[in-house]
Amino acid sequence: MQNVAFIINPFSAKKNYQPFLNSLQAKVENPLYLISKSIQDTEDFIKENFEIVDIFVAIGGDGTISTVAKNLIHTDKILGIFPAGSGNGFSNETKFSKNLDELLAKIQRKNFKEIDTFTVNERFSINVAGVGFDGAVIEAFEKTSRGFKNYIKTSIQTFFKYQPISIKFEEKYKKFDGKYLMLNVANTRQFGNNAYIAPHASKSDGLLEIALVKKFPFSHSGVFAYRMFTKKLVPNQYIHYLSVPEIEFSVDSDLWHLDGEFNQISSPVKVKVLPKSLRILV
Repeated sequence: MQNVAFIINPFSAKKNYQPFLNSLQAKVENPLYLISKSIQDTEDFIKENFEIVDIFVAIGGDGTISTVAKNLIHTDKILGIFPAGSGNGFSNETKFSKNLDELLAKIQRKNFKEIDTFTVNERFSINVAGVGFDGAVIEAFEKTSRGFKNYIKTSIQTFFKYQPISIKFEEKYKKFDGKYLMLNVANTRQFGNNAYIAPHASKSDGLLEIALVKKFPFSHSGVFAYRMFTKKLVPNQYIHYLSVPEIEFSVDSDLWHLDGEFNQISSPVKVKVLPKSLRILV
């Protein structure tokens, strides 16, 4: 299989990439691959092979995928994915499964679709970014062994002690100033694990969904979770949505996550969509 490179994050999920690599080597003769040691390692590999590779396949979670995608935007290179993260939100939204034969068939066909990505103060993101509660959750979650159970446990522990953030928007959206549990920027519908924070988001409409979530009583958390996992979140007294190509605001927290990776981002904040900036395998 020519003109394809595979980039493996050995730290994703259960840190067991060997079965994937064994399967790949059994099905593809002399595959070009990297077991990445760092973000810089990944970026160097892409640069070194940019002229001879048409499709770069990321093996990992949303953070790994985002790292690879960042180096492919606004080019004719195509992103492929083999999901190996703890949430796999972007993989779910772009219909990539853990079936290597399906992936190899897609690579052979070489069909692609152009989708949106976005930036938060020039920092790149492909799936969902957020500030406030979920940023604090990710900060704590990264200190665990990860996994869905640890994410739920960390979320509950954080909920009880987390104080709402204060957000002030640019003039156009001034009426939405206030205190919120979190603000999410959604390019796709879900965080991961089929938790749909923005059920109507589209990754190819040139718009981002801004989900503004007010802190609700813990007694409402079961209802909120049920609606999120069944794609039934709708605007109500606790959540509001804005569909925007870009937006500016200030927030009294710098605890962000970008595609599930913890980041510290200071205000003022500018969020901007990058329409049809990435080619993805379909």
